[in-house]
Amino acid sequence: MPARDFSAVYDEHVWRVYGFFAYRVRNRADAEDLTQKTFERALRSWSRYDPARAAVATWLLVIARNLLVDHFRADRSARQQTIDDLDDGHDALVGRTDQPDLGLEPDLELALASLGEREREIIALRFGGNLTGPEIAEATDLSLANVQQILSRSLRRMRSMIEETEAIRDQALDGGVEP
Repeated sequence: MPARDFSAVYDEHVWRVYGFFAYRVRNRADAEDLTQKTFERALRSWSRYDPARAAVATWLLVIARNLLVDHFRADRSARQQTIDDLDDGHDALVGRTDQPDLGLEPDLELALASLGEREREIIALRFGGNLTGPEIAEATDLSLANVQQILSRSLRRMRSMIEETEAIRDQALDGGVEP
């Protein structure tokens, strides 16, 4: 398929891929870098893409999932290095923050953090990546029923967490105290 076809794919799916990463990583720079790497890898593989095997969105998000796994592995191994092994320019020493900066509502960020890895991944594919249940099932090798069950339970848990947070905030405000 010609490169200009890929340009249209990029335009159509870039925010879907970025959205997936926004639900999974803690900062904008990582989400942007991983989105870029996803499309770089996809462009290199574009000639081998087979529409009979998967929709473009599913194909891209499978690439994104694989990159995310690599990203988390690399992050874990960097955290296990001794301080003597790190140079002064290592991002574990400078410029990193645990505060998310992806533009998600704080209550949503807290609710997402309360979920397990698999649940966050399914939520990210559904709402960040905008995949349907069948597309998520295809991308994750789970049954559609399992995907639907995970989504339902995760959303209930998140809703409960958000409602609890709002209730605590309301009580604090009613008492004249900032939460």
